[in-house]
Amino acid sequence: MYQPDLSPIADSLGLSALVAALPLLTLFVLLGGLRMKAHWAGLVSLAVAVLVAVAGYGMAPGLALLSATQGAAFGLFPIMWIVLAAIWVYQLTVVSGRFEDLRRAFGLISDDPRIQAVIIAFCFGGLLEALAGFGAPVAITGVMLMALGFSPVRAAITVLVANTAPVAFGAIAIPIITAGELTKIPYTEIGAYVGRQTPLLALFVPLLLVALVDGRRGMRQTWPAALVCGAAFGLAQFVSANYISVELTDIIASLFGLAALVVFLRVWKPQGGQDAKASLKAATEKELGTEAAEAQEAANATSDRREGSLLMAFLPYLIIIAIFSLAKLWTPLKEFLASTDVKIPWPGLDGNILNAAGDVVTSTVYTLPWLSSPGTLLLISGVLVALVYKIDPATTVREFGGTVAKLRWALLTVATVLALAYVLNMSGQTITMGTWIAGTGAAFAFLSPILGWLGVAVTGSDTSANALFATLQQAAAAKAGLDPTLLVAANTSGGVVGKMISPQNLTIAATAVGLVGKESQLFRGAIKWSLGLLLAMCVLVYLQSNVLAWMLP
Repeated sequence: MYQPDLSPIADSLGLSALVAALPLLTLFVLLGGLRMKAHWAGLVSLAVAVLVAVAGYGMAPGLALLSATQGAAFGLFPIMWIVLAAIWVYQLTVVSGRFEDLRRAFGLISDDPRIQAVIIAFCFGGLLEALAGFGAPVAITGVMLMALGFSPVRAAITVLVANTAPVAFGAIAIPIITAGELTKIPYTEIGAYVGRQTPLLALFVPLLLVALVDGRRGMRQTWPAALVCGAAFGLAQFVSANYISVELTDIIASLFGLAALVVFLRVWKPQGGQDAKASLKAATEKELGTEAAEAQEAANATSDRREGSLLMAFLPYLIIIAIFSLAKLWTPLKEFLASTDVKIPWPGLDGNILNAAGDVVTSTVYTLPWLSSPGTLLLISGVLVALVYKIDPATTVREFGGTVAKLRWALLTVATVLALAYVLNMSGQTITMGTWIAGTGAAFAFLSPILGWLGVAVTGSDTSANALFATLQQAAAAKAGLDPTLLVAANTSGGVVGKMISPQNLTIAATAVGLVGKESQLFRGAIKWSLGLLLAMCVLVYLQSNVLAWMLP
């Protein structure tokens, strides 16, 4: 039986937190500094985490390694199962020729690549986040931007930054519901608080996207459209989270933001779209080489001449929306799917790990959501797409096998990163870092979003970050005389800006755009945006704890 000591190093919480941070520091240095491939960085960092768990925290080597195996299993299923199915559905649209029709359909709204980035990465990606989450939006919208002529790096960083504001309410608000279950604070109350934080991120994210696509010129020429979209998305998030439905918040916000942008573009057109296209072409040639860039451009030009059905172009995503809406919102089906989940007490681990309070942890039970997983729902969607598009079974199966082969290094990376996360959690390293940060008293209102950011950076999931730190935020708030609901919400909101630098999400983005092994390049491109948005969230939460308390419900 193992119970973590939160201060195992010289009985000092601060020194113990520093040692506990070594695996994460190793990961970030290897990725961002030494530009090591993600799967190797993950393996080295996992070894450091096991070493700290055993030598620093006194955890039995067998328990540390078993923790890693459970984390790896979770990384493969359901996390990478979702990504695998999402990319496979995309591949089916490619071999059918309909994906180019979809690209053309978005071009009918606007042929300006900066506006298209907002439509696809922010609005459409937000809708996918609302329904599926877990990396599917990054995988799908990344390849869509590539089809529009974006270079791989620019496409990947754009979708990573876009996948922020919707994350808190993603997968039908699972992160917020999880926080409510753990803290016993009504999740509707937590959602209302989050609905007064993330809308401010949503207001500015489209502006960041046009800047990523076309620099200062892009912001100067397209800021009215970006601001309209961000404001509409944020307003809808606020209204839905507070007065309509926490679960439906991102669905409503994504559709409302898209509708507002489409209406606005009827009366206002940005300047400089052709210049932006030329800049994108030059960047693609520099990144891919002239020959590859010209081949991509020729494919896009050919697709512009095709007369495809718009309905058929959007059909895969209409099918996905229909299936996920039924599975998540129709209670009888939702309950049936949940009832098929298989609970597996992890052999050798379950019942042998205590938390710092001395209670047996429940996270040693592995849940196999073989039917209810978003990945399985995407698989069903893909089968329906293949039938409607009349793709023969041999091609359908071949594309699935090809997708598995394409994702082989991503599978290893995510399994390794989740193994790292489980070792950190089970050994007590994560809670040591969190407790040290929480010991700052009233200043914790400023620092509380950092815990959520840290949790998502490690696990790639806002749900997991809330599972790690929601109760800690609640306890620290009570100790410091702060509003517990505010800090639990801050954990959720802070987490959304950590997703763009999580190794799991970096690997998904790199795989989608053909940059496997170059996750470090994406990390360096995204880290400044992640830290900047985190600072803004820290300031907002601190002000909401005192001078801006009127903003809260």
